[in-house]
Amino acid sequence: MGRLASDIGGTFTDLVYFDEQSGVLKMEKSLTTPNDLTEGVEETIHLAQIDPDNIDFFVHGGTTVINAITERKGAKTALVTTLGFRDVLEIARGNRPDLYNLSFQKPVPFVPRRLRFEVAERLDATGREIEPLNLADLDAVIERCRAEDVEAVAVQFIHSYAAPEHEEAAAQYLRDKLPGVAVTASYEITREWREYERANTAVLNAYVQPIVQRYFDSLESSLRGQGLDCPFAAMQSNGGTTSFSWAKAHPITLVESGPAAGVNGAALVGKLCGEEDVIYLDIGGTTAKCSVIREAQVKVTTDYKLEWTRINPGYPVKVPVVDIVEIGMGGGSIAWFDRVGTLKVGPVSAGSDPGPASYGLGGTEPTVTDAKLLTGVLNPGYFAGGRITLDVDAATRAMQKIVDGLGTSVEEAAVAVLRLADADAINALKLVSIQRGHDPREFVLVVGGGGGAMHAATLGRELGVREIIIPLYPGYFSAWGMLATEPRRDFVQTALTRADDLTAERLNELFAGLRKEAEEYFRDQDGATEAQLDFEFGIDLRYLGQEHWVTVAAALEGLSVEFILCDFHIAHERAYTFRLDDTPVEFVNFRLTATARVPLPTVQPLNGAGRS
Repeated sequence: MGRLASDIGGTFTDLVYFDEQSGVLKMEKSLTTPNDLTEGVEETIHLAQIDPDNIDFFVHGGTTVINAITERKGAKTALVTTLGFRDVLEIARGNRPDLYNLSFQKPVPFVPRRLRFEVAERLDATGREIEPLNLADLDAVIERCRAEDVEAVAVQFIHSYAAPEHEEAAAQYLRDKLPGVAVTASYEITREWREYERANTAVLNAYVQPIVQRYFDSLESSLRGQGLDCPFAAMQSNGGTTSFSWAKAHPITLVESGPAAGVNGAALVGKLCGEEDVIYLDIGGTTAKCSVIREAQVKVTTDYKLEWTRINPGYPVKVPVVDIVEIGMGGGSIAWFDRVGTLKVGPVSAGSDPGPASYGLGGTEPTVTDAKLLTGVLNPGYFAGGRITLDVDAATRAMQKIVDGLGTSVEEAAVAVLRLADADAINALKLVSIQRGHDPREFVLVVGGGGGAMHAATLGRELGVREIIIPLYPGYFSAWGMLATEPRRDFVQTALTRADDLTAERLNELFAGLRKEAEEYFRDQDGATEAQLDFEFGIDLRYLGQEHWVTVAAALEGLSVEFILCDFHIAHERAYTFRLDDTPVEFVNFRLTATARVPLPTVQPLNGAGRS
């Protein structure tokens, strides 16, 4: 029997199959089919010639969620919130990155004001009811949603992270009265505070939910029609997997599923090579992703922002996401001149349809892939396993735009495109390393993606890493990483409390509640027993008056407030170079990461003669 992983990228759809008896890996790749993504998945299975009866596990990741958001192709969505908070999405936050830009414009909310509704209800920050919820108030909202042909509704009430009863009742009422409409309650996605971030997260989940439900239903129906009769798992952004059914209700947790799998794979490769400090770089057809792995630990954050740039605050997503920096630079990135004649590369990509000019599928714009072909890096007769013969003449014609703009030869124009692409990648690598206090000379660089190996030497030399590691089959690395991933879910509960008011008993009570949730979740989703689960506990703390916090690890055995405070002071000094021992401390969020131990494929090292 074997395990099958499928990863859909902007340009290619990848497949990796692991035969558990023989230890043999099979890899296949086909162009992504944007009009029907299931076709690309089916094509890779067909090309790999895998007997469906030999597949006992299927895991899938891809760009369905993030593409629907970035292309604004989600469902028509409404928001129901507490009276007085209708404009929370519009107000957003004042700490924009481009502070001195007088022409700054806020990102446009995903829900227009006419579809943002208020109902009378109120809880305080401890979850105590101040004003009850009158479900009859929702009837007018329901009628308006019907009239507007709303496809999805997000519900977010103030302080529902402390007590979700009002949200739960409202969401159920809406589901009963609006059959066929996807309803998301914010507490179902996160129990972490901050009303704007929770509202935006709930809205984005609702926005993509109908699309993901249709896609997963179609994919599962198609694969089962081909004879697959096994559990179906989805790769999450937190570096773990979950069931299709849970993913369809919580699709925002899949926003960075493919890149997260690649980071997992990089951590495993580093461990096998005896390297715990790794900088990971993945260059695909559309984007480049990079992340830092310190002491063999993948960093996961809930401060993720979609479409964030140095001048754009983006859209916050309060779900656990592997800490990744992503830029619009890949093999399909188009080279172009701006209005003042400056050469640019990306973020627009030729994708898979029509693809780079050299694919011969109708593309006419010069891309990074065309530049690699014209500089002799790519073999025109052996691309994508020999199934695509690259057209040198088409690449030359496309590159003529750059030749005319720079007044150089074709080869020099191609080199200019590659140097600019490398400069964009090195800026991203420095952002995740040097600008976050890491010395690249202490790290190794692990590269993946179809373009990673081609750029690795230049980027590694510029960054100054100790060593560059290129794993076997780097073009399939994210799909391979999915096979080395365990079921995982992160639980969080905000309970803002002064350290002086907290006891060890209260700490144990909060973590016991999170642990109970985790055990129930894995029992329902994976049939896992408590003995199969591993737990990691953490607490977010801050000095009184601070806005943000520092997370410290916690162990249930011998848990005490004094030990936690001691660890916090040390962690704060490490992060910010100072500590305030005499300043009151607040405990903010309590975190639990739970993973289920499952059999994973073994990795065979290369023998002395080369490939094993």
